[in-house]
Amino acid sequence: MAKTSKQPRKRTIPQRTCIACREQEGKRALVRVVRSASGVEVDPTGKLSGRGAYLHPRRGCWESALESRGLQRALRTALTAEDITRLRVFAQGLPVAEEDEATETESRLGAID
Repeated sequence: MAKTSKQPRKRTIPQRTCIACREQEGKRALVRVVRSASGVEVDPTGKLSGRGAYLHPRRGCWESALESRGLQRALRTALTAEDITRLRVFAQGLPVAEEDEATETESRLGAID
């Protein structure tokens, strides 16, 4: 009989790419947006059926994806005004990353001058 080792199995963490900044992260660290029959919506569980795309939970990534039409490309659909509004409302509740804060501060200072 062959001896088997009692070492725990290595679990692989599914990796996904943020469609805005193209950085790879673990699937659980990103927020999934899904295109379903009812439209485009945020999928907090990551289990809804439909074509999905992943974004970091940072406002900058969401704004970038919506402005550059990257989300439309990834989901292979045109976003309606209602979809865009719903996603922007969700993005407003997300934290602003440190890099985004620096950019916003610079743009505000530039507007004051």
